[in-house]
Amino acid sequence: MSRPRTRKRPISQINVVPYIDVTLVMLVVFMMTAPLLTEGVKVDLPMAAKSDPVQTKPQEPVVVTVNRERLYFLDQGPISGETLSLAVAEILKRSPSTPVLIKGDRSVDYGAIIELMGLLRQAGAPSVGLITNPLETTKR
Repeated sequence: MSRPRTRKRPISQINVVPYIDVTLVMLVVFMMTAPLLTEGVKVDLPMAAKSDPVQTKPQEPVVVTVNRERLYFLDQGPISGETLSLAVAEILKRSPSTPVLIKGDRSVDYGAIIELMGLLRQAGAPSVGLITNPLETTKR
């Protein structure tokens, strides 16, 4: 006697194991490359497109200049960091909404600008802007 043959039906399920493997490999790759993305690229920042700031009432900004010798200037004469901080704090006490801007020489290293920004923040400046030359665009 022979048994009747039973036909096996095809399995209609999706095998997700390969997808899980690929996902885990991608997770490991992203975890390894994420710290590398925080590295910076050397750029030349002094030129920027002209933008019109929106202000309700125009105020004369406090402009602090730093030259290539890392000397600070407020108005015309050189000034030390501590004196600069005290002078800016006094200005901001009288008028807290006064904009504070930095005018830095192109050859000054980035660290000097950051140090100056720190001094100005300690003096009470809520935000510090950078002055740049406008980009020279050719008109067609």
